[in-house]
Amino acid sequence: MASDTLPRPPAIGLDEYRWRRRALMDALPASSAVLLPAATLVTRSNDSEYPFRQDSDFHYLCGFPEPDALLLLLPGREDGEAILFCPDKDPALEAWTGIRVGAEAAVERFGVDQAFANSERDERLAGLLDGRHSLYLPLGDERAMALADEVRHQLLARARQGARAPQALADIAVPIHEQRLIKSDGELELMRHAARISARAHVRAMRSVRPGLAEYQLQAEIEHEFLWHGASAPAYSTIVGGGANACVLHYIENAATLADGDLVLIDAGAEFALYAGDITRTFPVNGHFSDAQRSVYEIVLAAQVRAVESVRSGVTLGELHRGVVRDLTRGLIELGLLEGDLDARIDDESYRRFYLHSTSHWLGLDVHDVGGYRRDGEPRQLEPGMVLTIEPGLYIPDDSDIPAALRGIGVRIEDDVAVTASGHEVLTADVPKRVEDIEALMVKH
Repeated sequence: MASDTLPRPPAIGLDEYRWRRRALMDALPASSAVLLPAATLVTRSNDSEYPFRQDSDFHYLCGFPEPDALLLLLPGREDGEAILFCPDKDPALEAWTGIRVGAEAAVERFGVDQAFANSERDERLAGLLDGRHSLYLPLGDERAMALADEVRHQLLARARQGARAPQALADIAVPIHEQRLIKSDGELELMRHAARISARAHVRAMRSVRPGLAEYQLQAEIEHEFLWHGASAPAYSTIVGGGANACVLHYIENAATLADGDLVLIDAGAEFALYAGDITRTFPVNGHFSDAQRSVYEIVLAAQVRAVESVRSGVTLGELHRGVVRDLTRGLIELGLLEGDLDARIDDESYRRFYLHSTSHWLGLDVHDVGGYRRDGEPRQLEPGMVLTIEPGLYIPDDSDIPAALRGIGVRIEDDVAVTASGHEVLTADVPKRVEDIEALMVKH
């Protein structure tokens, strides 16, 4: 039985969207423009589409939820700097696909200065961009590039009449992603909510698991909890890996049967208002860690806890990762999986047989969120408003040179952590991760 629904946090307000657009335009050179397409529908099969999910950058700047829209920013334009082109109102089509906002309502509901139907785009777009020197757009987006080429072609054809085509194309991703890296108070509240939903789902999985259950059945428990609390979808493909499947980092088949005596690794997070939660927990299918499982788990847990406690302004992701590598490598030597001097094993990277990935990534509108890990050639230091994951793991292969009791054990523990002015906040603290707490929760259910 699902728990009571969590109260919903406030949505991002129009003032914040206006501030985001203003901050972006202020960071651009004079006489520039921004052209940013929304996401489009993607065919799943024949005439059936995948569920629509808005482009993260487009959503960040205006919050408009429909496909095939276009946002144009024109700094300094007297008649309005933020112009939205959106799908036309079409009652016959809306009877099948749902009501469209339309250009008239878009101005009031989404705080843009002007809005036009897509049917007017070809007529208006070139004129709006006439005289702009630099055009910022997502350079990897074929639709955006095609629009830019068409606009330039039209304006160059009218050059004798005084039209001036944009002379330079630049990638809008860089300045937008710098902004997105620092979360506002409103964004952090949405991320706390995504984390709370994700945490409840992991607790539900711990309470529901039993030998003989299929991995996909445990996935169903998790994703039921997501939807029950208003999440739109999983933020990424849910991983439920029992036994040695936990050693496959991106295992998403979720088709095996969970065996008595095995661990199960679950990496799953809810997406709420397009913001991602991202949690990994590993726990015993039968509710009790074996001695070997516990020995591996405690090594990962100690490394994870120490890394979380190290999160604060001024620290770099590289420093967090190096601390985790040292802790895990020391543990691998204690387990007898590596031999010799700790520093030597770190230097020769022999630990990578058991720990293949980085410790952290940014989190936000994308589960692997945007923003460079280096700034001006140097490792980026953490700042208040950044949100990152801490997710060390050990993955012990089922190889003949591994002690039998340790073969096929995979453990990862992941939390979402916000950097604050005084240190950090663990957004996902509602899920137990100490052995005693996990076992106590599972025994009660």
